Amino acid sequence: MKFVAITSCPTGIAHTYMAAEALQMAGEEMGIEIKVETQGSVGAENVLTETDISEARVVIIAADTNVSKERFVGKTIIEVGVKDAIKDPNGLIQKAIDIKIENKDVSEKVSDIKEEKIKEKKGPYKHLMTGVSYMIPFVAAGGILIALSFVFGILAFKQPGTVPAALMDIGSGAAMKLMYPILAGFIAFSIADRPGLVPGMIGGMLAASIGAGFLGGMLAGFLAGYTIVFLKKIIKLPKSLQGLMPVLILPVLSTLIVGLIMVFVIGKPVSAINIGMSAWLTNLSGANAGLLGIIIGLMMAFDMGGPFNKAAYTFGVSTLVAGQTSMIMGAVMAAGMTPPLGIALATVIAKKKFTPEQREAGKSAWALGASFITEGAIPFAAADPLKIIPSLMAGAAVAGALSMTFKAAIAAPHGGIFLLLIPHAVSNLGGYILSIVVGTIVTAIMILLLKKDVVK
Repeated sequence: MKFVAITSCPTGIAHTYMAAEALQMAGEEMGIEIKVETQGSVGAENVLTETDISEARVVIIAADTNVSKERFVGKTIIEVGVKDAIKDPNGLIQKAIDIKIENKDVSEKVSDIKEEKIKEKKGPYKHLMTGVSYMIPFVAAGGILIALSFVFGILAFKQPGTVPAALMDIGSGAAMKLMYPILAGFIAFSIADRPGLVPGMIGGMLAASIGAGFLGGMLAGFLAGYTIVFLKKIIKLPKSLQGLMPVLILPVLSTLIVGLIMVFVIGKPVSAINIGMSAWLTNLSGANAGLLGIIIGLMMAFDMGGPFNKAAYTFGVSTLVAGQTSMIMGAVMAAGMTPPLGIALATVIAKKKFTPEQREAGKSAWALGASFITEGAIPFAAADPLKIIPSLMAGAAVAGALSMTFKAAIAAPHGGIFLLLIPHAVSNLGGYILSIVVGTIVTAIMILLLKKDVVK
């Protein structure tokens, strides 16, 4: 009995590979042959061949982004979220084993097996996460290059023709400006496939130019995708003219509709919301800033890479402005680093509360936390959610609150501890480090108090 699988998460970093490893380990434990293709931030790895697919009894897709299923026509497909594969890989494989398939010749199975989908995630969340997954590398590249320009001085980029000016142009003038077009384009792509890219990206460009920001880009993506779906349903052409649909009719009509709605309907009110929110954030200080930091921390740690975490992250990214640092982004990163770092510390100071395997995994949690990969805490949270998740949220809330209270701000949306090594990339560096350290300690202490010792 052989199975194949694909794993893919919005960031393409942690969940993707954790799910793949979980499935492979469960397969070995159950005596099942399974090959897993990972569709991560570096592209597809361990790619499934035609032979792999034809020999597989069932295809497992564990993804929170849009995964093309064209290769699997006629195969039985189980489709779940990526976290389902991490939390219960054995149960997922057992479902694949239990699926009843009619007895047919191998040739008939390849083309005629009825597709059976279990617990498939559809709808806006998946489309949004597809857009976010393509956007994040642009944001990370642009943000880090902006931060590198500060190595030469916080205002060095203002001197034309210099290296810091070039770094700022590349990071801010190119990479960061593509953020909203990529987000909107791939939301639309997830909804309507390739025809959605043109109106989606143009809508995203308009969102950026009229000041509608992340919210405007997100709305442009959904508007573009569903506009394409609508146009496909109502426009019926004779076969001789159907070739005009993808190259002329759909791009022109959808771009016209999306563009006009963005300019005359969505643009002004969403821009006003963004301006009002920015003004409110600018005026935050003292207790209010601390409260905002607490909310950010709770969101970052609650689902560790899920909708709440991504909402807080994208909110922080939207506050980054070329040549300036962001307190909001600082709180997001501090709160995102704390959960795996707190887990790692807990495995050291409270060894009796973890299995030998968990203590070993705690070593990698140090590296994941330092790299701002919040998902490093997921295996521990999945094993004991009622004790671990509240502990993670408490520590992250403290880290976010302290970061905001200390007015610590950063200039890039990623980088973790490595960003701290770049001169001028972090304001109030001492306060920022203290925020992360205290949040980590609070998380570890909460685990020490709440979690029971492992029964031998």
